[in-house]
Amino acid sequence: MKSILLFLSICITFSVTAQRVIADKIVAVVGDKTILKSDITNAILDIQRQSQGEPLPPNAECFVMEQQLALKALVLQAEKDSIIVADEEIDALLDNQVREFIRMYGSKEQLEEIAGRTVYQIKEDFRNSFKDRKLAERMRDKIVENVRITPQEVKAYYDKIPVDSLRFYESEVEVGEIVVLPKASRDLEKLAIDELNDYKQQIESGSSKFESLASLYTDDPGSKSTGGQYTVNRTEKTWDPTFIRNAFQLKAGQVSPVFKSKFGYHIIQMVSRAGDDAIIRHILRIPKVTDTEINDAIKKLDTVRSRMLAGTLSFGEAVSKFSDDDNSKFTGGMKQGGNGSYITYDQLDKDFIKTLGSMKVGEYSQPVTFEDERGKKGVRIVYLKTRTEPHRENLKDDYYRVGQRAVEIKKQEVLEKWFSKKIPTYYLRIDPEYNTCTALNSWYQYSVKTGR
Repeated sequence: MKSILLFLSICITFSVTAQRVIADKIVAVVGDKTILKSDITNAILDIQRQSQGEPLPPNAECFVMEQQLALKALVLQAEKDSIIVADEEIDALLDNQVREFIRMYGSKEQLEEIAGRTVYQIKEDFRNSFKDRKLAERMRDKIVENVRITPQEVKAYYDKIPVDSLRFYESEVEVGEIVVLPKASRDLEKLAIDELNDYKQQIESGSSKFESLASLYTDDPGSKSTGGQYTVNRTEKTWDPTFIRNAFQLKAGQVSPVFKSKFGYHIIQMVSRAGDDAIIRHILRIPKVTDTEINDAIKKLDTVRSRMLAGTLSFGEAVSKFSDDDNSKFTGGMKQGGNGSYITYDQLDKDFIKTLGSMKVGEYSQPVTFEDERGKKGVRIVYLKTRTEPHRENLKDDYYRVGQRAVEIKKQEVLEKWFSKKIPTYYLRIDPEYNTCTALNSWYQYSVKTGR
């Protein structure tokens, strides 16, 4: 039962070309929930695709069967407890999955050709499995929702870890930034607009192809190699609203007028559209910023830094009032990594690392220039809040991380107790072909006609 908690966190990929078992059969039943041989086979195929050639463990079928049994039991209990997953939520998950398929295969048409099914049919194929997974997650969360851990329990967990098994951490920092993105002069903005209008005229006259011009002239490195192409969805919040609004006003083949987003100036061509999903091409031109605008930004941040040093303005207030980085508004200007606000140096850009090199904890840097991933010039003040030295894991520096692991283990124990109590109450049948799976012992003892 050690993998009960893990199965919901496993990254499952759904392949539209998964080999289906022709001669299928039911290999397990939990209550009124069935598990097919093809469910096991296709799950293993998905694991193989994720493992990138690594050999599967010899007990892969046993592992997958245990995951399937646990999932079905949680779904069964979720239905008994009247836990609800709205159709709209499942629709959103299915839409995201189809968008990922389209990104993988290049277009909606290619996806449907490879799958041999329409997008609607693909969604329906996955609907039940998506709903089951979400119900199981909700049931699991309900079971462990009241699990808490005390400092004494964290210490007891830590004390049991062998010294040579304690994790080693590289140096980490808590850092923030105040960013000012200088605006180009009106003359250079007009130049970018004129360039895009010229590209639009070439495309509409047939003298040039959109993708060719995008490959040559776009300032968006993320789409330069694909001729400016993106797969977009109208409901996704990650896209600039102005960009999405202009895209979805177009018909297939049509090119938009020049418009401005927070990234610069664009033209868009609609390639194809299906409801809220679309494939588009775009050309981005970012008006060049001169030394005059850069120097104005430096002077602005010099004043901000002076106020922070004088104590009349906090770092958080400065971010809120002066930073042009939209993301930092939600984090108080602090960069985020996999360990909350603590990040390693390899998660920072080279200019940021260079600025940190001579800084002491608690200091604000002088205003420094930088370029973002699109080549857009900016000026920023860097704030170094804390810095850790490379070290072996300990409670003083790593209490949060140790505590997170300890509470997950406690949740695992609560789940195991829940399953031990619930398994005997369900109708349970497991095919005899799995009777050599020792991992299924706690399930098999309650299975009818096990063949043992």
